[in-house]
Amino acid sequence: MLLAVLTISDRCSDGLMTDTAGPAVAARLKEQWPQAEVISRLLRDDEDTIAAALEELCAQGASLILTAGGTGLGPRDRTPEATRRVIDREAPGLAEAMRAQGAKQNPYAWLSRGVAGLRGGTLIVNLPGSRRGAEESWSAVADLVRHGLDVASGGQTHP
Repeated sequence: MLLAVLTISDRCSDGLMTDTAGPAVAARLKEQWPQAEVISRLLRDDEDTIAAALEELCAQGASLILTAGGTGLGPRDRTPEATRRVIDREAPGLAEAMRAQGAKQNPYAWLSRGVAGLRGGTLIVNLPGSRRGAEESWSAVADLVRHGLDVASGGQTHP
């Protein structure tokens, strides 16, 4: 199984900050799927670059791509737009679940514009860019994602 984590951050890409969200999420994926290959990349906040990376990973057969960052209201936050360009079908419940869970601790979670959806058999989920936000969001949907991946690959239809 191929899994990927894309951190979307100009500041991290420019070496002005250290990416903590991406490595934390990648570690969580390795815990959940120890035999999986987990690819991590760091990208600038550029819609075309993000879309191209998502398309490339889908073509490589990734089962799951998690993005961390670029989901806020900032002028360069374009991860949801790039994701929508790539996916065939949205899975809005995942994004709603992440925002609802996050808002229990931080009301600003409602400002996240992250989306989730499928391109073929690849599930793509946008997480917030902070380590805490990314980890909490992943925790909110990890079981749903596991089941969703099974269903998307033609497996069981009920938990």
